[in-house]
Amino acid sequence: MVATPSPGGSVSNIVRILLAIFLPPVAVLVTEGIGLQFLLNILLTLLGGVPGMIHAIWIIMRSR
Repeated sequence: MVATPSPGGSVSNIVRILLAIFLPPVAVLVTEGIGLQFLLNILLTLLGGVPGMIHAIWIIMRSR
């Protein structure tokens, strides 16, 4: 028996993770909205792409 994922559940996370890799602030904006995490991610992304990516992926995984 093959388990089917819930509609939009895993696909949504895959899209958000891809956004986190290429556009980290957008991924955080979609997940959390405008707030402290979004502003922090913009700062981290400006300091270097990798810290922004790590933060965005952490936000996405935390909100699951």
